Amino acid sequence: MSDIVIGGDLRVNRLGYGAMRLSGDPGIFTPPKDRASAVAVLRRAVELGVNFIDTADSYALGDNESLIAEALHPYADGLVIATKGGNLRPSADVWSPLGKPQYIRQQVELSLRRLKTDSIDLYQIHRLDPDYPIALQIETLAEFQRQGKIRHIGLSEVTVEQLKEAQEVAPIASVQNLYNLINRQSEAVLDYTAEQGIAFIPWFPIAAGEHAGPNGPVGKIAAEVGATPAQTALAWLLRRSDNIVPIPGTSSIAHLEENLGARELTLTDAQFEALNGLASA
Repeated sequence: MSDIVIGGDLRVNRLGYGAMRLSGDPGIFTPPKDRASAVAVLRRAVELGVNFIDTADSYALGDNESLIAEALHPYADGLVIATKGGNLRPSADVWSPLGKPQYIRQQVELSLRRLKTDSIDLYQIHRLDPDYPIALQIETLAEFQRQGKIRHIGLSEVTVEQLKEAQEVAPIASVQNLYNLINRQSEAVLDYTAEQGIAFIPWFPIAAGEHAGPNGPVGKIAAEVGATPAQTALAWLLRRSDNIVPIPGTSSIAHLEENLGARELTLTDAQFEALNGLASA
């Protein structure tokens, strides 16, 4: 299992954990129904060698960040906590970007408080707001970076052009876009980040759809290697590019342990190429 250095100084194992699913409802709007279980999942992830955990201020209206601090603070040396900001949540089914500098500043300060830290390892703009210049949104975070309150800046759901524009203002350490076996719409972004030495964090990394069934290509390859379809999908991502850091999320310790089993999985060239052919976009 290889690792990656994000931003030049954050060395993390290349299979992280996305804490979003620890919320208590499908809309990621409420705290977990079983808080003790959620805390146990986070602690088990770290026990199993996960040292990169991703969250956001919009998950359960900030409670997801508080939950991470409750479970893991004081943080172990080398444990990297990444969060995101820039989305309003007026209701469970609404995610609305807001790039107003005053709002971003407020959210950074609140994340620092909830995570019980003086400096956030990786702060990502959850969604760029088209109503504000990209340069203004990035510069707002760069101010915090100069103050030492943010170590590195990341982006989420951006195009290559938007990423390049952001890079003109400040170094960008990571990009978090939708990407998996059957959705490759961010292929160009992945390739560009690999060229630039930027970490690529695919969200929704396990999707395999109908291909995961016993007679589907993912299911068949999983059977060949003695793994589950989820492990096979993650193993494909890990091989696809050295800058990929998948963050599969779950509220179950059993599923967590299953996902992390992908670290031990090796695909043959033929298996990897067969999976490459599944892209729908």
